[in-house]
Amino acid sequence: MLVPGAKTALVLSGGGARAAYQVGVLAAIRDLLRDKKTNPFPIICGTSAGALNAVYLATRTENFGSGVGQLLHLWRNFHARDVYRADPLGMGTAALSWLAAMAGGWLLKMSPRSLLDNSPLRELLMRHIDFSRIEVAIGKRELHSISITCSGYSSGQSVSFFQGGGSVEPWQRSQRFGARANLGIDHLLASSAIPFIFPAIKVNREYFGDGSMRQVAPISPAIHLGADKILVVGAGRMSTPEGFRDTDGGYPSLAQIAGHALSSIFLDSLRADLERTNRINRTLGLIPEQVRLEQGMSLRPIEVLVIAPSKRLDHLAAIHAKSLPWPVRALLGGIGAMNKKGGALTSYLLFERPYTSALIDLGRQDTLARREEVLEFLKV
Repeated sequence: MLVPGAKTALVLSGGGARAAYQVGVLAAIRDLLRDKKTNPFPIICGTSAGALNAVYLATRTENFGSGVGQLLHLWRNFHARDVYRADPLGMGTAALSWLAAMAGGWLLKMSPRSLLDNSPLRELLMRHIDFSRIEVAIGKRELHSISITCSGYSSGQSVSFFQGGGSVEPWQRSQRFGARANLGIDHLLASSAIPFIFPAIKVNREYFGDGSMRQVAPISPAIHLGADKILVVGAGRMSTPEGFRDTDGGYPSLAQIAGHALSSIFLDSLRADLERTNRINRTLGLIPEQVRLEQGMSLRPIEVLVIAPSKRLDHLAAIHAKSLPWPVRALLGGIGAMNKKGGALTSYLLFERPYTSALIDLGRQDTLARREEVLEFLKV
């Protein structure tokens, strides 16, 4: 059963293989809890790869500690082949389809759907996730609600598909919506479909891609679902050291440019939304609560705790890049992704044990280093 009082939300952002960091954070939180069985996050929101972790937890709320342990085992034993076709035939087919499209696609009307074939991910999710358990958890009041955010390619809208009790209402804001749904595997695959790399997925009448695209307010779904407190787990550093500028005068590789574009999708909107939330909290702090009630102000202060990597994950990815299967290394090496400067792109695709384990360990360390803050936030 949920503990009465303020509703605490867990917000898991996107980032491909970087989502292993979130599992390390969750493992540390589990270890800090006195009651390891009760789910401390009645509201769970996930985007992109963070949606995979979110749904996994939402289907195991009967025992939070056990669920985290199973998720930990899954990520510590990941291989690229579990997520996308990494064999020579699969990688060769992908490369040839892009070459054919660029060389004669205008004539043959060929258009490859994505760089990589992520059909293995569908099979993995079908083996490990029983979506019917979400409604069971809500019925038992082990879970209040869960949302998965996707981005519509036709409408350009950010849609948070949510499942929760009858008190949760859909919402609509500029270019972003909350839509009630019975969550399934297509929602997960759509939310985690990194642009260009993984194929878009059709949900209802529209094709959707990675939920981090055009998600201008990543914290918003949790607030709409009724959260008063939000733990946000990022997938990259929230700031760059003052005065930092890494330059050697060389032209950026294709991998550098792609990594920069993906980082702007996965990280920048979260930073901006956190700044906006802090600004609103400061403003509301200047207005007495009685005045807010009398004026019918719908805004309310939200307590937010952010845990994000203390190290650059692109540099960490460059260290472990050689653990990728050789066909993947060959493809990425051709565009400059197998070195430190191209590590950002690799960091999203490196679903291999050495890297995911390093991220898990970093997540644990970063969380335990803020032990008192976490305990105060969770009130345990």
